[in-house]
Amino acid sequence: MNTAVSTLPTEYSYNERYINRELSILDFHLRVLEQAVDPLHPLLERLNFLLIFSRNMDEFFEIRVAGVMEQLELGNESRSPDGLTPKQVLETISQTAHAAIERQYRILNDEIFPKLREEDICFLRRGELTPAQSQWVKKYFQEQVAPVLTPISLDPAHPFPRLVNKSLNFIITLEGKDAFGRQIDLAVVPAPRSLPRVVRLPDELTDGKEHHVMLSAIIHEHVSDLFPGMTATGCYQFRVTRNADLALNEDVEDLAKALKGELNSRRFGRAVRLEVTENCPKPIYTYLLNEFDLDVDQLYRVNGPVNLARLLSNFKRPHLRYDSHTPVIPKVLKKSENIFSAMKKQDILLHHPFESFAPVINLLREAARDPQVLAIKQTLYRSGPDSEIVQVLAEAARNGKEVTAVIELRARFDEESNIAVANVLQEAGAVVVYGIVGYKTHAKMILVVRRENNKLVRYVHLGTGNYHATNARIYTDYGLMTTDKELCEDVHRIFQELTGMGKMAKLKKLLHAPFTLHNQLISFIDDEIEHAKAGKPAQIIVKVNALTEVQLINKLYEASQAGVQIDLIIRSICCLRPGLPNLSENIRVRSIVGRFLEHTRVYYFSNAGDSRLYCSSADWMDRNLFNRVEVCFPVGDATLKKHIYQQGLINYLKDNQRAWTLNGDGTWDRVKLKEGEEPHNAQQILIDSFK
Repeated sequence: MNTAVSTLPTEYSYNERYINRELSILDFHLRVLEQAVDPLHPLLERLNFLLIFSRNMDEFFEIRVAGVMEQLELGNESRSPDGLTPKQVLETISQTAHAAIERQYRILNDEIFPKLREEDICFLRRGELTPAQSQWVKKYFQEQVAPVLTPISLDPAHPFPRLVNKSLNFIITLEGKDAFGRQIDLAVVPAPRSLPRVVRLPDELTDGKEHHVMLSAIIHEHVSDLFPGMTATGCYQFRVTRNADLALNEDVEDLAKALKGELNSRRFGRAVRLEVTENCPKPIYTYLLNEFDLDVDQLYRVNGPVNLARLLSNFKRPHLRYDSHTPVIPKVLKKSENIFSAMKKQDILLHHPFESFAPVINLLREAARDPQVLAIKQTLYRSGPDSEIVQVLAEAARNGKEVTAVIELRARFDEESNIAVANVLQEAGAVVVYGIVGYKTHAKMILVVRRENNKLVRYVHLGTGNYHATNARIYTDYGLMTTDKELCEDVHRIFQELTGMGKMAKLKKLLHAPFTLHNQLISFIDDEIEHAKAGKPAQIIVKVNALTEVQLINKLYEASQAGVQIDLIIRSICCLRPGLPNLSENIRVRSIVGRFLEHTRVYYFSNAGDSRLYCSSADWMDRNLFNRVEVCFPVGDATLKKHIYQQGLINYLKDNQRAWTLNGDGTWDRVKLKEGEEPHNAQQILIDSFK
């Protein structure tokens, strides 16, 4: 174990102390991309990682790059904590992103597609089709594609159309005259989102093999049919990515109404990236760049489809995927008469996706139908109107329960869905509130009030992840089901705070952003510093999705200098630099990228033997700690605390299959198996242990 440094701390400049946030999240996307070449993943899972990378990059450009571009266009030259200006950040992003996207298509064309062919899964090019297949494709184009296409000529009467964010489009070069005698050189053909991007050929034309044709190839082959009497001399795919962040005035009178008005702007925001196929001629892509007011650094020429995120099809090859995993139900729930009796026996910890999300739904379902239940309150951040949870809440309201839903309308990219959720619940008779203006409600809480022997008893669920059953099968999260009186009282007070008005709720056990959480975390780190200075063991382990908040980073640096041993398990963004002499040499940072998306937030402080362990909805970011309503809950039960410490923290620190470590210079290295070392895959260990 390292001890406290005795020399004076080395002076580090800003860029030596911190890693840029935008570049750090881009590094995470690169770690996802690397999964596509990892032979430990089944082949179709490798393809899936390639497509996840595409979706990640879409959002990165829509939100992060768009934000930096906006700063630059407003003339903002202020430096971020790492010392970089917006211009420098954009230049570095451009270099890294261009190289990464080129690598993505190289992996697709040189590794994934050839290996899929070996499995008789083929994406056929136009020149590979047999005459019978070509005839089928032609008929498919005439009957299924052409009727929904709208060719748009580009001439003085038809200016360049407004094209929807991330939509697939074709720009066509033409020769000849149209029906009105006009000489038209260019046209645009948008591909409706209703059309599948991958079309499977009938089995009788492929000997039962899974052969597919891209929609882009089908349109390209028959595009001249859209311009009778003219000749299409060129057909080139392109796709524009736009600024998709919503700007809402916090003084609006009706948040839902204002949000509806803003959603359409996301589809037509400022362009931030143009993708074209590699064969697109310079005059054509230059023309498109001018139309979208972009420069050549924002152009991405790709060797393949420009909309990879929609490439995945329902391939019937189970051996090319992970073995199926069935989440388990905790024994205490199986043995109990109902969920209320189980929760009264003991606190119940759920670790998703290894354990089922069904108990959370069952808590609501039993509450909706139990005549003794008077009220149900819940926060909803991401949950569609068709989700079982929303339907059960609506049922409870129709059954006469007092149902209160605190819905965060502004959960990014789920705004429209959340408005629909609000409408469903309001129509059923539930009370729907939208939280606090200016603060997103990100806390995960359910409160059930039940009358038992003429007394009111509270039942609570607290979680680290959203109430979304599908995500609970692919995201790792913790949930605590409890009847602890002080925790239940705290949750009750937070709901009062969210739905009413008044002073900050005084809580007994919960930590609460934006009020007490940040200060208490600083205090916990200070305690570890004092223990280290007193010669006592001092340790901090934090597992979160992101670490960006500068005050916490500086406090961790201070703790490292005092000799506190610090392990950070950070999924994506980390602005702290570990391992720097006399600053962070006692800090280690690792990231796990595996089958499931790591999403748990756990904070552990050894506290001289009287350990503190908290789970939370909050990452260590400015937005979570100061601009959101978050809840951080202690795990007091000794057995559950040990369970989280061993399986949720130490297990991940031992991972040598899916782990990456962060260096002080900001680069990430894949952890390699040492000679004689046993493989340790943290997620697989959990799958096996819960079986």
